[in-house]
Amino acid sequence: MGKDLKGKELGRGIKQRPDKKYEARFVNRFGDRQSVYAMSLRDVKSKLAKAKAADSEKKNVIDPNIKLDAWYQKWLDVYKRPAVRANTIRHYKYVFEHNIQPYIGNPKLTEITRLMVTDVLNKLKEKGYQWESLNKVKIILTDMFERAVDDEFMLKNPAKHIKIPVAKPEHEVKALSKEEQQIFFQCSSGTFYDNLFRVAVSTGLRPGELFALAEDNIDFDKKEIRVEKTLLYQKLEGDTGKTFHENDPKTISSKRVVPMNKYCEEALRRQLVLHKTVVNNSPKPKKERTKYIFCTIFGTPLCSQIYMDAIARIVKEINYSRDPLEAMEKFSGHCFRHTFATRCFEAGIPPKTVQAYLGHATLQMTMDLYTSVMDKKKIDDMQLLEDTIGLDEIDKPDPNSKIIKLA
Repeated sequence: MGKDLKGKELGRGIKQRPDKKYEARFVNRFGDRQSVYAMSLRDVKSKLAKAKAADSEKKNVIDPNIKLDAWYQKWLDVYKRPAVRANTIRHYKYVFEHNIQPYIGNPKLTEITRLMVTDVLNKLKEKGYQWESLNKVKIILTDMFERAVDDEFMLKNPAKHIKIPVAKPEHEVKALSKEEQQIFFQCSSGTFYDNLFRVAVSTGLRPGELFALAEDNIDFDKKEIRVEKTLLYQKLEGDTGKTFHENDPKTISSKRVVPMNKYCEEALRRQLVLHKTVVNNSPKPKKERTKYIFCTIFGTPLCSQIYMDAIARIVKEINYSRDPLEAMEKFSGHCFRHTFATRCFEAGIPPKTVQAYLGHATLQMTMDLYTSVMDKKKIDDMQLLEDTIGLDEIDKPDPNSKIIKLA
C-alpha cells in the first residue's frame, strides 16, 4: 500500500513523491511496470483507470517511447537484411535518409499521424519528385509501420490508404524483363495454364486469338499457327447475358500466319494432350465442352478474366516471399504480347516482320507502340558499334612503337 507525504494510505500501487506529484503503477500485459502521474489523487486514480482499461482492451503499446530512427534501424536489421539483396538494403537506406528522415524528423512512433505522412509526400512533390519516387517512400513507410503494428509498437498504420499527391503516369506498354520472364515461368512450370502462358509469350497472339485456337489452326510440319478467329465473352445486343462469341480477328491484317519456335511447339503438343484429357473427363454436358485447345479445368472456353486470374496467382506466389519493394507488378495477358514484341526487337528482327507477327494494320502502329523499346535498342546498337570499331584499343599507346609524335 502506498502513502502520501503525511503517511496516509492511498491504495495499492499509488504513492506521493517528494515533489508532491502522485504516481500510480501497475504491471501491464507486456509484463512491464507502467506508471501514470498527476498533481492530485483524484486525477492519478482517473489516469490509472484509463491506463488499465487501455491495457485490457489492447489499446496500449509495448514501448510508447521508441522513436522513428530507432524503429527504422530495428526494422532494417530484423526484417530486411536477412531477406533482401544488399542492393535493396542500400536503396532502403538512401530513401529513408534522403526522402523520409529530413521531412518527418525523429518523432515517437505513437506520435506519427496520417497528416505527418501526407505532409512528407506533399513536400517531396514540391521538390519535384514524381509518382514512382513517392510510391517507393509510401511503400517503405507502410511496411515499416505495419511491422510496428504487428509487434505492438503502434496501434494503427498511419501510412495505409494515403493517396500519392501526383497522378500515376499514363499506362505504358508493359513488357516483362528477361529476368522477370525467367522467374515467372520457373514459378508457372507444371501449373494448369503454363502451356497457355508459353504460347502467348512465344507468339504475341492477342488473348482472344489464343482462346479461339483449335487443333486445325496448328501445322506442326510447317511449324506455323494460322490465326483465323478471336473469341469474345461478352453480352452483345440480343443476348440475355454474357456468352461466348467467335468472330473474325480485329483487322484484315490480324488474319495471319505466325511461326512457332521450339518452346511454342512443345507447349502446344503438351496442351493438345491435356485438352483431350480434360474434355473427355469433364463433368459438363458435351455441348458445353470446347473444341478450343486452351480451356478451363472443366473443359469449357476461356475468357479474359480467367486468364488474368491465372496470371495473378503466379504473380502472388512469386511475391509471397519477396520484399514489397521488389514485388513483381501485376499484369494482364496482353503483357505477354508486348514481351514477345520486345524480345523480337532485342533480337534484331526488323520492325516490318514484327508488325506481321503481331497483326498490326500499319507499321506506324507498331513503331508508335514500341518507341521506348526501339530507343533502348538504338543505344544498345551504338554500344555494340563502339565495341566493334574498338577505337579505344587503337588509341592505346604501344610500348614497343618506334613512332615519334611531333608537337
